[in-house]
Amino acid sequence: MPVYIWKGVNSFGEKRKGEIEAVNEAAALGQLKRLRVDKPKIKEKPKDIFANVKIFRPKVSGKDIVIFTRQMSTMIDAGLPLVQCLQILAKQQDNPTFKDVLTDIQADVETGTTLADSMRKHPKVFDNLYSNMIEAGELGGILDTILTRLAAFKEKAMALQKKIKGAMTYPTICLAISLLILAVILIFVVPVFTTMFEGFGSSLPVPTQIVVNMSHFFTSRKMVYFIIFLLFCVFLFKKIYKTEKGRLKIDALLLKSPIFGPLLRKVAVSKFTRTLSTMLQSGVPILDALQVVARTSGNKVIERAVYHVSDSIAEGRPIAEPLEESGVFPNMVVQMINVGESVGALDSMLEKIADFYDEEVDQAVENLTAMIEPFMMVFLGGMIGGIVVAMYLPIFKMASVVGG
Repeated sequence: MPVYIWKGVNSFGEKRKGEIEAVNEAAALGQLKRLRVDKPKIKEKPKDIFANVKIFRPKVSGKDIVIFTRQMSTMIDAGLPLVQCLQILAKQQDNPTFKDVLTDIQADVETGTTLADSMRKHPKVFDNLYSNMIEAGELGGILDTILTRLAAFKEKAMALQKKIKGAMTYPTICLAISLLILAVILIFVVPVFTTMFEGFGSSLPVPTQIVVNMSHFFTSRKMVYFIIFLLFCVFLFKKIYKTEKGRLKIDALLLKSPIFGPLLRKVAVSKFTRTLSTMLQSGVPILDALQVVARTSGNKVIERAVYHVSDSIAEGRPIAEPLEESGVFPNMVVQMINVGESVGALDSMLEKIADFYDEEVDQAVENLTAMIEPFMMVFLGGMIGGIVVAMYLPIFKMASVVGG
């Protein structure tokens, strides 16, 4: 809908200006007349030249989704019609990408399309989990409750993701600084010493020769070829990871890795139990819920295990048996799910497991950070100290010869 910039005088004779949305100029003038604006002058607001270029449009963040879900839940609980809720939220949305999405959803709902089906047209903003839970809320007449649960689920998922990223930020920064310092020393500092060592007339100590060879490598064309080779390896890795077999093998290796493997497994268990619990509490059938959980797992090994669980339940088996056969989920999780299923409280038991593993992830992240910090300090100090000692060894050798 076009936006018009207007200027005019109100009923008190005061000059006023602002912006107004209308179908056309006549409709905008009609709105200003109802607002008792005299002598209005309007013109259409110029469009941003980058507004329709996807590269320059901001993405819809998880925070945007959480805020929208919370506000939508409050409005529906207060009794506002669905179309009016979408209209209000679209108007107050600062993110132009999200604003367009909400406007499209509003238009679809006005024509009789369900909210869930309207959201499914925008999979990059509203995933399968979100749209399926909205569908369950619409069918059960508890859309406000479902939205509240969705907001809580999204907040916990964002908090978990933030913790994982936070744990990786420090070592990544330290590694980048280490490589930068190493490059500066090898490119600018070592060649100065190399020129000085050329007049010694004797062979250099082994550590010094290694550092000098590294400096020659960094300052030669071989370095360019090495960078091209690294970029090719990254490209090849991405290509392999996009294939079904490649992603399955890489995800399996990640889960079995000595340091990050246990952390990734705990994150996967937490995400699986939290998502399944939220969907079951919202009234989504367990087979549909497992299909969604599998697609949103983020790990091919977990995805295959959950699909196997879904197929086994369809055959009439309890959920605990295929979970145990998968070998992915810890025995404690399997036993607790078995107890929850036996007493008819599977959703609440899954929520308890998710809370427990959230705490486990917190502790694992703290332990990992505490372990990485001294390791990175030793690595950085040892690298720089080793280069300095290697550069001064010939000087010490020359001093001992002169002293002798």
